[in-house]
Amino acid sequence: MIYAFILIVGLIAGILGGIVGTGTSIMLLPVLAYSFGPKQAVPIMAIAAIMANMARIMAWWRDIDWRAVVVYSLPGIPAAALGAGTLLALPSGYVDIAIGAFFILMIPFRRWMHARQFTLPLWSLAIIGAAMGYLTGIVASTGPMTVPIFVSYGLIRGPLLGTEAAVSLAVYISKAITFQRLDALPPDIIFKGLIAGSSLFVGAFIAKRVVMHINAANFHHLMEALMLVAGLSMFWSAFHG
Repeated sequence: MIYAFILIVGLIAGILGGIVGTGTSIMLLPVLAYSFGPKQAVPIMAIAAIMANMARIMAWWRDIDWRAVVVYSLPGIPAAALGAGTLLALPSGYVDIAIGAFFILMIPFRRWMHARQFTLPLWSLAIIGAAMGYLTGIVASTGPMTVPIFVSYGLIRGPLLGTEAAVSLAVYISKAITFQRLDALPPDIIFKGLIAGSSLFVGAFIAKRVVMHINAANFHHLMEALMLVAGLSMFWSAFHG
């Protein structure tokens, strides 16, 4: 029953994430944390996220801005490895609190960025990639931040979804390799990640059928609601686990 529930939530998360470019971890991570504990949830989510981003890259391959991918990923890859190492050194309760705080703080931060309509130069993606890579190593996903960043760089719809997925894939692979080297990716964790990721993979291709016709504003509001619920659930897990 636990795996069935994870697959259902993963499919819904994959569809939503495939439409707005983020949100898969926001929906799925609390379910994984409740089912397997926070220390296992983040490595499992790293495997699942690799599959989700691979699906988005396949769906939007021709639209990816590869210059942005390279500039962002070069510093982001080693930073993600450093962040993953930091995560494994933290007590489980601190991990829950960090994830919950991150989700909730992203709500006003995203609105602040959107209200000012920043236009970012290409070189700035290197600085952002280093910061976001490190944070992704610790908190499972920085999609709520990276999506508006790439929008501010000038990408929308297909180019946005494909480019964000490509940089996320590079960071998550670095993170997964670090987990493996630190013995945090035993076979059962990989198996659980592949199960969760399979539903995200399918959801991403379903999303492509509707992405050009969706009301993006409604999904941004839905995403913020999901971020709030997910953040509060992680706090609850930290203080009642």
